[in-house]
Amino acid sequence: MPTPPEDDPSLIAYPTDFPIKIMGANVEGFADAIAAVVLQHAPDFDPAAMELRVSSGRNYLSCTCTIRATSRAQLDALYLALTAHPMVKVVL
Repeated sequence: MPTPPEDDPSLIAYPTDFPIKIMGANVEGFADAIAAVVLQHAPDFDPAAMELRVSSGRNYLSCTCTIRATSRAQLDALYLALTAHPMVKVVL
């Protein structure tokens, strides 16, 4: 497992439970698409545990996925995959 460069140490001790919030338009299939991306990078993620919240105007949906993060590389790859997805507006 690669370690971060000395000048860029991780502030997270792995493994750890790590919540990721993904927001996009409130459309059919958004949550399923997000679950599929997350499962590619965290195969032990349980989509049934995903927390969904619709915005007050019902235009947007946020999905909070808590994964068991095992490395910074895993989190970086997941963030890149999520931000590249056409249905995703914001990843926190």
